[in-house]
Amino acid sequence: MRLLIVDDHPMTRLGLMALLRGLDTAIEVEEASSLAAAEELAARDAKFDLILLDMNLPDVSGVAALQRIRAAFESAVISAVSANEDPDFIRAVIDAGAAGYIPKTTDGAVTLNALKLMLARGVYLPSQVLGAGPKANVEPPLRLTGRQLEVLQRLLQAKPNKVIARELGLAEGTVRAHVFAVYAALGLGDQLLLNKRAALMERAHRMGLVAALPALRADG
Repeated sequence: MRLLIVDDHPMTRLGLMALLRGLDTAIEVEEASSLAAAEELAARDAKFDLILLDMNLPDVSGVAALQRIRAAFESAVISAVSANEDPDFIRAVIDAGAAGYIPKTTDGAVTLNALKLMLARGVYLPSQVLGAGPKANVEPPLRLTGRQLEVLQRLLQAKPNKVIARELGLAEGTVRAHVFAVYAALGLGDQLLLNKRAALMERAHRMGLVAALPALRADG
């Protein structure tokens, strides 16, 4: 497994490298101190399973940095790491395609579990976004077709429409139609939300869908 840490603070990179050894003894970790350095690795066709991206880099920061990393490493799982714990900022980062958001105050054990979840193609949302409320039961079953469930699963993996279209062999317009149906089924179709994908992930977590989705069945 190959991981990339993109952070301009050497001590932070060192700490993350020590923590990441808990994921896999055979792990390979690369470092980049800036977005430009990370993009140089992409230009050399370097491949990574997971990228930990600091949200406050010196050359490019925030959502703009995430978008460029996503473009450079399309197949990688990307986790944002930041000292910023503002819920609106977290939602914006998730909506831009991060598979998770780990505040720098997060406990090491929680961080490892979050990374394992993301590597399993789940989405990690910190308590600042999820809140402490109990999750609802997934009853009655969602009224989605099998194809729409496939789209929902990929939305919860933070995949953009073009990647979903390629994986499912569909036109992007068809994927957009399925995405609209998924939003409607989860009660988000009529809401004008700036961070709609983040809202979808929050709703899915609260409904218990993240754990239950692989077991859900629907008529074609």
